[in-house]
Amino acid sequence: MAEKHIVVQGATCKCQFGQTPDKLKVLSHEKEYANDKDAAKKLIVTTKEIGATTFEKNTFGNCTKMGSPPPPCKVMVTEWQNYYDKVRLNNGGFIIVEDSKAVCAIAGTPCIEIIDHGQRAEASRQNFKNADPDVQQQINPLVDAETIYQEQPSDFGGEDGAI
Repeated sequence: MAEKHIVVQGATCKCQFGQTPDKLKVLSHEKEYANDKDAAKKLIVTTKEIGATTFEKNTFGNCTKMGSPPPPCKVMVTEWQNYYDKVRLNNGGFIIVEDSKAVCAIAGTPCIEIIDHGQRAEASRQNFKNADPDVQQQINPLVDAETIYQEQPSDFGGEDGAI
């Protein structure tokens, strides 16, 4: 996938014929996540995200493709282009990447593009364990990195937390 991010639920998209962005939502599966340590928020967007309920608001403002004065946009995704075709997920769809585009039924062209892939880095305890203590000390000199990932004693007195 050479330096392309996988698009996840909450990614921001815009239409070249609209005025406001909208966020993608995943309805085709509830199983495969990306960059989400709790597997609760960042569902992977696939080529199966088509139809009229693909976005949170299902509008990009007014549709300038329809004439003057422009009527309200009603998003209807018919297909995705430039997706990652080397992996097929359990729902039968392929992975949408940040340079993929969606075709709208009104425009008939790939006019919907991704402006933010939706992924955010989440630090976990393992990240601190793997971090170089000298670098951490330089970045944040007020925090002792050793105490961040040391095991905390249990309030129950036993070594394994048993009473």
